[in-house]
Amino acid sequence: MKVTSFLAAHEPLIRRASLTGPEQRTLQSALAAGLVTRLLPGVYAVAGAEDDLAVRAAAVVAWQPDAVVTGRAAARLTFWPGLAVTHVDVARRGHAPRSRRYRFHERTIDPAHIIESTALRVTIPALTAVDLVDELGGDGIDTCLRARAARLEDLWKAFAAHPSRPGNNERRRMLLDSRDEPWSAAERLAHRLLRAAGIIGWRANYRVVVSGCRYFIDIAFPGVRLAVEIDGRLHEDDPAVFETDRYRQNQLVGAGWTVLRFTYAMLVARPDYVVATIRAELARLQRAAAR
Repeated sequence: MKVTSFLAAHEPLIRRASLTGPEQRTLQSALAAGLVTRLLPGVYAVAGAEDDLAVRAAAVVAWQPDAVVTGRAAARLTFWPGLAVTHVDVARRGHAPRSRRYRFHERTIDPAHIIESTALRVTIPALTAVDLVDELGGDGIDTCLRARAARLEDLWKAFAAHPSRPGNNERRRMLLDSRDEPWSAAERLAHRLLRAAGIIGWRANYRVVVSGCRYFIDIAFPGVRLAVEIDGRLHEDDPAVFETDRYRQNQLVGAGWTVLRFTYAMLVARPDYVVATIRAELARLQRAAAR
């Protein structure tokens, strides 16, 4: 069999066990020529496809049908498309082969928390976000909530379905810290400051419609129409986000909202200033409402 026609018929993923004797010999020739790459025992990728995340994830099922892709790879494949992935984390039982593209974990995943298809088995977003606490703190939870990939109650169910895991104390702490459903690390910190200061009456990611446009205010005090906006790095680094936020703020002001803006640096370096400014503006608006 010609190598070129063999590769064209089987790309991008080749499973040795599914090949005939002549095809297996052709596979060996392709491997010796550098036209295919071994990903996992008995599973190969056509050259050029070996670093494609979808191909690497599909190779896991082709190798072991009961193995599950977890961690960063699962996040990127489900709710976090921009997340960097170096190794594909895999949960399985038993011996783990050596592979520079994979990391194996002795672990059993509750079947209700697996997304399964003919070519893919990954943890659901709720469990993936909880798992990522080990590596990314609250960022995985925040991104999952912001993407509407899961609700906070779903994350708690995923956590409860996998008890007695090392690191669960920190995962529980991070879930408790997420009770107001922040969408970023900056919002998470702002929520902590407000709770610690005993400031009440606010809602996180509060939905408003102004002139037919739907907006989500980072922290809103609906009773007095005070909007607190938290500017992370994206607001500074992305000109489109910067411009959009100005249009958005102008529309909110035009609809009767008072807008305060704070940066992540302010939250970290000058938390007292942030809290005092919010308190003062709340008092002013409340006095105005009383008059």
